[in-house]
Amino acid sequence: MTKPESIDVPPPWHLVGQHAVFPKARHDEIARFNFLANMNKHLAQTLGPGNKLAYETRVLPALRKELGRDPENRHEIRRAMNKDPYHRFWSALKRNTMEQRQQAGRSMVLRQIDDLVAAAKDLNAGSDRLNLDPTTDLPNYVKNVDHHCMPGSYHTELMPDDVSAGANYDCGLFVTTGGALGTYSDGGGKAVAEWATSNPDFRPKRILDVGCTLGHNMLPIAEAYPDAEVTGIDVGAPVLRYGHARAKALGVDNVRFVQMNAEDLSRFEDESFDWVQTTMYLHETSNAGMARMMKEFYRVLAPGGLLLHVEQPQYTDDMPLYEQFIRDWDAFNNNEPFWSKVHELDLQECMADAGFSHNEMFVTGVRAVVDSDVFPAAKTGDLEDHGRAAAWHAFGAWKGMNDAA
Repeated sequence: MTKPESIDVPPPWHLVGQHAVFPKARHDEIARFNFLANMNKHLAQTLGPGNKLAYETRVLPALRKELGRDPENRHEIRRAMNKDPYHRFWSALKRNTMEQRQQAGRSMVLRQIDDLVAAAKDLNAGSDRLNLDPTTDLPNYVKNVDHHCMPGSYHTELMPDDVSAGANYDCGLFVTTGGALGTYSDGGGKAVAEWATSNPDFRPKRILDVGCTLGHNMLPIAEAYPDAEVTGIDVGAPVLRYGHARAKALGVDNVRFVQMNAEDLSRFEDESFDWVQTTMYLHETSNAGMARMMKEFYRVLAPGGLLLHVEQPQYTDDMPLYEQFIRDWDAFNNNEPFWSKVHELDLQECMADAGFSHNEMFVTGVRAVVDSDVFPAAKTGDLEDHGRAAAWHAFGAWKGMNDAA
């Protein structure tokens, strides 16, 4: 009898990391999450390649005939592809799965919201490491967008002491990523921590994580530098309340959660941080907002300090126009209005305008750290395709390190 081939499916949701404020799921809720994770994988790996086939066999020839030339940019491709029935079908399914994911998590969280609020309040009580400011200014790119189809985004408060946005994000991220970020969806933070600790001479004492949401990328950095004080800032009170309680539940105590708009860091003194970090955050801002943030990052960063941004790769002349188009899908279909623009900006010039020298800047990658509790094959070195070899685009600067170069 021949050995059956393994079935390539996302890990089941019951492997998700749980803690004292994590929502408790019922059988049907877990089934919905598992369906959505598998549907996302099917859309990406089985149906997704059909978009390129439709482009090469139907859309591109018709576009060449219409224009009398090849397309000159991704926007021409997008307008043409949006008329193609296959791409419209695929896009509708992809958008619908995101909306279903948000509603599945939201309904599960709201069913038990009183218990979640009570659990978070118990963990947060008496702590000076959760600093909320209800006067915090919400920029338009935050308050006018339901990011990733999340009703009310990360900041909307449905009740006193609300934690629903954080709980929804925490329980659903494992589904959206198919477990690729690990048990606690902290793979981005682990990748950054591994990159930073590879430099033994870098020993930051004060670290600022900007746009921290529930701290999932911040905690691995705090664990990698236990003697450092790590401050996470965000404008959303519900995610900060949840994030602080989550950190307490997971036993990480060298972290602080502060409600603050990153465009104004005036509460922090000049040169007061050794490391300023963002992880998949810049694409949720705006041109003007990012310019103000970069100046603040430069001001609060100490000489010799590190500025590091983990983001999607930039659109360059070396990236095929079709790839730019398909990467742009979130900007037009997943409530990410700045996604397209940020990837065509000259981000090095943004840093230069803030005060950094080009000699200080670098472009690199941070390599994904596979959670072997989710993907056991990683223990034996077997191949798997869930991000094990993935490297995320990163760029930044070492302030004052190479001025003489």
